[in-house]
Amino acid sequence: MSQANFKNYKWLNEESIKFKEDTIIMNASAQSDFFCNNGSIAEEGITPASLSNAPFFYTEVSGDFVMRVKTSHAFKDTYDSASIMVFKDLTVWAKACFELTDFNTHAVVSVVTNQTSDDANGCNIEGNEVWLQVARSGNSFAFHYSTDGKKFDMMRFFNLPVEDTIKVGLLAQAPTGQGGERIYQNYTLEYRTVKNIRMGE
Repeated sequence: MSQANFKNYKWLNEESIKFKEDTIIMNASAQSDFFCNNGSIAEEGITPASLSNAPFFYTEVSGDFVMRVKTSHAFKDTYDSASIMVFKDLTVWAKACFELTDFNTHAVVSVVTNQTSDDANGCNIEGNEVWLQVARSGNSFAFHYSTDGKKFDMMRFFNLPVEDTIKVGLLAQAPTGQGGERIYQNYTLEYRTVKNIRMGE
């Protein structure tokens, strides 16, 4: 997978990136995230701050699509993740993350943002690798995950008020830590409509 395959990709919050065969190695900046907090602050624990500074490596896609990639990283600091994102603008977007949660688990986590962000922990994952997928059908989207790259289960179904063309790509975040490498392998982006968006196929 050479850099030439990504000639139409652009940056929001550019960071370092390397391409090796079927692998993309992208650096997460320190204290970087995408989150639109509604103002609530917890007395205990870590409440996400309002940030839009995480590096996002994307392309613009019109119409329906399916994007999937295998993700991994070192899980050093709380909320570290290798993520995928669909993005209209700074107030309308959604991401699926493979994250070190504040419960000290490795989990698939989703955030859907329309002016303010929600935050939903999904299944805990054994190990440091998982596949993430997003499928679009009209203004409906679904995030899926897989431990083997073959059978995908739904982690989130949602709608976003978006136009036909949106930004789609890879997001590397480190909201509380010093950042580091996020690994993406076997990346694919297919321009097709799934028969069943909840199933992702």
